[in-house]
Amino acid sequence: MKKQKKLIIVGNTTNARLAHWYFSHDSSYEVVAFSVHEAYIQTNVWQGLPVVPYEQLEQLYPPDHFDAFVAIGYKKMNQIREQMYTQTKAKGYFLPNYISSRCTFLTEAPIGDNNLILEDNTVQPFVHIGNNNVLWSGNHIGHDTVLHHHITLTSQVVVSGYCTIHNNCFLGVNATIHNEVTLAKATLVGAGAIIRKNTRKKEVYLPAKTILWHKKSDELDF
Repeated sequence: MKKQKKLIIVGNTTNARLAHWYFSHDSSYEVVAFSVHEAYIQTNVWQGLPVVPYEQLEQLYPPDHFDAFVAIGYKKMNQIREQMYTQTKAKGYFLPNYISSRCTFLTEAPIGDNNLILEDNTVQPFVHIGNNNVLWSGNHIGHDTVLHHHITLTSQVVVSGYCTIHNNCFLGVNATIHNEVTLAKATLVGAGAIIRKNTRKKEVYLPAKTILWHKKSDELDF
């Protein structure tokens, strides 16, 4: 794919490394540098590219000539990514989406910016997606669902139809959200949890604990 645009990735951890790979292999962007606050720079070169101080980003890579993507994880319920998204946008950068060519993206509704949507996601018709969300590999987003902003869905999450997920929510691996359920702001749904009713702000949901059985595997009729 011909590279027609140049991109700065904000971040220098796992999410940034993966964003670099995805944009490099499956987009029209050439990644030219990483950027983090100067206090967090451990090396001046990473993944073969320069790491530049975020405080000097506009001078080194002006927003008139470069776009930026904020690739930061979900710590503090996505608030750090939200802060960097807001600051980077205020600097004047255009923040593109990455939508994998290997996902099933059927909605025709407008989508926000700085979304990372990886392979094998199924996004059904009439889904609305806001800004700065991460949909890791292999999720199902049911029709007429609304994802607001600064959300993380890990992998194999099922969000059924007509759901609403508000800002800063986190959904762990294999979480299931039933039809017409609303997750309030900053709801944390643990891996394997099933949500059947609306939540309230900052609630945490964990599934039943898996127990260690008292017999060994070769003692079972299995």
